[in-house]
Amino acid sequence: MNAVQFASMCVPISLPWMDALATMDSVGSGILLAVDESGRLMRTVTDGDLRRAVLQQIPRTTNLAGLPGRPPVVATESSSLAEIQRLMELNCVLHVPVLDTQGRPVDVITGLEASNRIWLSSPHLGDQETSFVDDAFKTNWIAPLGPHVDGFEREVAAHVGVQHAAALSSGTAALHLGLLLLGVKAGDTVFCSTLTFVASCNPIVYCGAQPVFIDSEPSTWNMSPQALERALHWARRRGQLPRCVVLVNLYGQSAEMDALLPICSHYGVPVLEDAAESLGAKYRGQSSGTFGRLGVFSFNGNKIITTSGGGMLVSDDGDLIGRAQKLSTQARDTARHYEHSELGFNYRLSNVLAGIGRGQLRVLDQRVQQRRLVFERYRQGLADFSFVEWMPEPEHHYSTRWLSCLTLDLPDADAACLSVMRTLERHSIEARPVWKPMHMQPLFASAPYFGHAEGEDVSRRLFLSGLCLPSGSNMDTHQQDRVINLLRRSLSQWGTSRAAV
Repeated sequence: MNAVQFASMCVPISLPWMDALATMDSVGSGILLAVDESGRLMRTVTDGDLRRAVLQQIPRTTNLAGLPGRPPVVATESSSLAEIQRLMELNCVLHVPVLDTQGRPVDVITGLEASNRIWLSSPHLGDQETSFVDDAFKTNWIAPLGPHVDGFEREVAAHVGVQHAAALSSGTAALHLGLLLLGVKAGDTVFCSTLTFVASCNPIVYCGAQPVFIDSEPSTWNMSPQALERALHWARRRGQLPRCVVLVNLYGQSAEMDALLPICSHYGVPVLEDAAESLGAKYRGQSSGTFGRLGVFSFNGNKIITTSGGGMLVSDDGDLIGRAQKLSTQARDTARHYEHSELGFNYRLSNVLAGIGRGQLRVLDQRVQQRRLVFERYRQGLADFSFVEWMPEPEHHYSTRWLSCLTLDLPDADAACLSVMRTLERHSIEARPVWKPMHMQPLFASAPYFGHAEGEDVSRRLFLSGLCLPSGSNMDTHQQDRVINLLRRSLSQWGTSRAAV
């Protein structure tokens, strides 16, 4: 429901009920909000109320205040979706108006909306996954390892253009093994992008190492080359260069590799590329996840393709991947019995989940195109709001738009973002802030941090002013129109669109 439709639902309590019937037919909402001269809600009028007026032959000139009815069931702007749903159930109503502190209607929630949630990034299964899973059951390859694991590794490696891959239980497991393979141990430092999910840096702590966080730069939202250069110079002066750099590709877009990789090479520090969110993205035609010594993908349930839970470690170095495969199966030595000479992990992907992954991989390019189309519809739908700025896609980058992300260029952007998210959530639409940077997390309060420039904390600004919108490749145009209409209504409270001028 857009702002014009909502405004049409609000009618004066003095309106004759026959005129209200014509208004309801034109609006098509099934409910009207009758307000007094100051705009306060006096009652709701449903199509049932008006049908009863016809059947009871109530005079046509009788205004809405004169119709039989009961006090309206209402919510406040602070009411949660769950509270509104309980009101609907307890009172057997399909619409609940939302009132401001003066009792004026500012929104209305429908039962249809409440029961049809739009998720941030829901799984999108195709037609081929079932055949692979059925094969796993028919052949009794249920446990970890099996032909689908081997096939999934080969196919992912071929798709991104590397020689070797190890299918693992999660992207976090892949990052942990990647750090171990690069020699990270207790007492080491590891540099990591600060604007990321905590899974990018938790494995650093698993290894007993200390994370050092690097700010973003504005043009990609990924690791700042300037901040990385200063951090490495600082580390060399201290005589403790990091064991590696965990370089995160955020929200489906590669970092600025031409600027970052030469810096790491100059200091002799290897790169572990966290491409958990960016499978399918490219930088100068090369696949994301293939620039570092090792690369990591995630197949978690919210990723662009999913195995419900899973990850992949990739590299052109066959020895590293072979060692990852050994460590991920409890580091069992070659012997007739169970022989173990080092610590291992239970990190392998199951044959069943690998089968899902093989089916998903076949539609990866299609899923990328669908998410890019979702982003483009958002961009066009909000183009007249000059204070809405989108995550950039610089030249030579090809983003998957895993999530469609924006920032609000407003003095009170954090309050505006919170207001928008609350509005969307009331209408059963999931949206989230941009990742809270790791250097702002209580868990890492003591970790060193290097900003993009003196006095400039880019990642903090992105967090305080940023929103991630529903971006699933299975969103239809009706769902996206629902999101866009609500965004426009909510954003109009914070600034004027050019269309309104």
